[in-house]
Amino acid sequence: MPHFEVRIHEEELDGKAEPKLIAALTDALVKVYGERARSMAVVELFGIPRHRWGIGGVPATVNAPIVSLNLREVALNRPGVDNAPTRLIASITDAVVEVFGESVRQHVTVYVVGVPAGRSSVGGEVDPPPGG
Repeated sequence: MPHFEVRIHEEELDGKAEPKLIAALTDALVKVYGERARSMAVVELFGIPRHRWGIGGVPATVNAPIVSLNLREVALNRPGVDNAPTRLIASITDAVVEVFGESVRQHVTVYVVGVPAGRSSVGGEVDPPPGG
């Protein structure tokens, strides 16, 4: 299951940005993997107060969203989905910019994390089962 975790300044989450960001990130995934990915996308937003975020040893003054996308490693090399990591990074960055504006582009950090087979689970069942 593709799982987004977004860390962003709390002040940027105003009640209007959240649904836009959730939709934009889900759409970013769909751009790469197709419509079948929409129902599997999970997005979690974590607001961090500005004074609890630092860059270069000092409190951050710019909106610098950090987006992690965790998904099965096999999805990064899926037949028919060329250059998945590169396309995901570009699509995710564009999604954040769509919501917060072009001024954040240079500050957006994206991590695409491939989870090896047998190292995730849903409902306590290893997903996918080893050898399965």
